[in-house]
Formats: sequence, C-alpha cells, structure tokens
Amino acid sequence: MAERGRPRNFDKDAALARAMEVFWLKGYEGASMADLTSAMGIASPSLYAAFGSKEDLFRKALDYYAASEGGLIWGAVTEAHTAREAVETLLMQTARVFTRRSRPPGCLVVLSALHPNEHSETVRRELVQRRAQAVTELRERLRQGIARGEISPAADLDAIAKYYITVQQGMSIQARDGATRKQLEQIAAAALAAWAPLTAPTPTAH
Repeated sequence: MAERGRPRNFDKDAALARAMEVFWLKGYEGASMADLTSAMGIASPSLYAAFGSKEDLFRKALDYYAASEGGLIWGAVTEAHTAREAVETLLMQTARVFTRRSRPPGCLVVLSALHPNEHSETVRRELVQRRAQAVTELRERLRQGIARGEISPAADLDAIAKYYITVQQGMSIQARDGATRKQLEQIAAAALAAWAPLTAPTPTAH
C-alpha cells in the first residue's frame, strides 16, 4: 500500500513554490485544494500540517513571491542611481519579469483576487495592502529625488507613484492577455514620456 501523507523527502520550499504558481495561474478562488495538493505532491493532511489553511498557504505563497519574484524588480529599483532611473528600471524590469516563459505571465499580487466575496475578502484586503505598499515604496524612492534636486519640491509624489504603479499593474493584465516583452516596453516608454512634466516645477501664473 502506498504511503499517504507527507513524502519522506518533503521539501517545504519547493512545495511552496509550486503552490505559488498554482495561485498565480488560477487565482485564490480558482485554485482548488486538489490543484494545490497535486502540484505540491502531498496529501491534504500534510498540506494542512505544514502550511495551515488554504488562506494561510496563500499568505505564505505571497511572502515567497515577494522574496523571490518581487526581488527581481524591486532589487534593481533600489540600486538605481537617480529617481528617473528607478522608475525606468521598475517598468523595464516589469516588462521582462512579467513575460518570462518559465513563469506564469503577469503578477500574482495584481491578478490573484480582485473581487471580494465571503470566502476571500480577507485575502483581497491583504492584496490591497500589498499593492498600496508598492506605492509607498516608490513614493519614498522618489522623495530621494527631491533631496538630490532631481524632482521639484512642488511635485505631487503620491500622484506620481500611483501613476507609475498603475501603469505597472496594467502591464500585468496586458501580460496575462498575451502581450510580449517588446509591447510592454513600448508601454513603459510611453509612460516615461510623462516624467518631465510630472516632476518639473509648476509654472507660475502671470
């Protein structure tokens, strides 16, 4: 009789990576327990024992995504020399990362749970907070641009950060719909054309 439950050589990180991809492809509601256990190579009792509930597993998958996939974008952003370079890096890295053949297209945090219902409202709120955190992180990076004289002190950093994160989120949807890296780079270039008017001093009326 085959042994049930957790395999002897159970690799928790590898199983979590596979769960992340299931949520990434199917969304929180669309990912069934059967989908998850099949992808992870473990039985339901082992999944609950190792990760908790489906919601607990999803939160762990989000953390895993942030540490692995998110770092591919935001790690490069933090290394940028100027505020404009940071935004350009954000969008161009997004175009590359969201269209890799080795991963599902788009972004797990953007695509996995947009609509509230009684079963996933707490999950949706978690994702809303994570998307808001992206705005906060970009806004703080832009604030460095003011200190260095790259951005006018009169510029609305919150509006600029929200604009470019909104562009990034739209790129996620475009990627899921089949957009290529080149097409996303064209979107990024168009958005970057707004940098100068967004960050320049507001003309004084005469």
